[in-house]
Amino acid sequence: MNSPKLNPAPPHQLPSQVVKDDEPILVAAARAGDISAFETLVGRYERKIFRLTQNITQNREDAEDAMQEAFLKAYEHLSNFQGNSRFYTWLVRIAVNQALMKLRKRRPGVVSLDEEIDTGEDTMPRDVEDWGPSPEQRYEQSELGSILSKVIGELDPPFRVVFQLRDIEELSTEETAEALGLSVPAVKSRLLRARLKLRQGLNQYFRRGKES
Repeated sequence: MNSPKLNPAPPHQLPSQVVKDDEPILVAAARAGDISAFETLVGRYERKIFRLTQNITQNREDAEDAMQEAFLKAYEHLSNFQGNSRFYTWLVRIAVNQALMKLRKRRPGVVSLDEEIDTGEDTMPRDVEDWGPSPEQRYEQSELGSILSKVIGELDPPFRVVFQLRDIEELSTEETAEALGLSVPAVKSRLLRARLKLRQGLNQYFRRGKES
């Protein structure tokens, strides 16, 4: 079975679509050797997977490589996909692993997703200030987007990945847990930490705006 030819167009130019009801049909066809069916899945999810790998690696070249490798691995191991979860959830798990491998090569010793993280009070932010005026009232939309991207990029990888899947990709808590091989309580704990850290980071920008 030949490897599928992935669309060479930049990922940001490809259409981003939500999971559709025909996904199981396309997966079944791809497993039966229909390359065009798999290419349809690639075109459907390529932009979302690239955004995920970009947020993990914070590097466009690594993100593109991780995305390509994720699709190729998914294609090569289609026979291992049992259909117990959505294909997209399975694909996310592969993409996360590929992106983290890229990240670990650049940053040896980076915290892994399966490493235990202390969530006791001594490690939790003790004083989270109110945001005050809404970001839309304080910044132009383009500037806010840049600030959000920067603050999200500063999150530690385990928290950034959970935040990306839950609050940006809008996977459910259960789907996020399945994709990352975590328990539901672990996902909820990391998401809370990510949101608190994000709020703290944004507070710093907002305070600077008041002082300037």
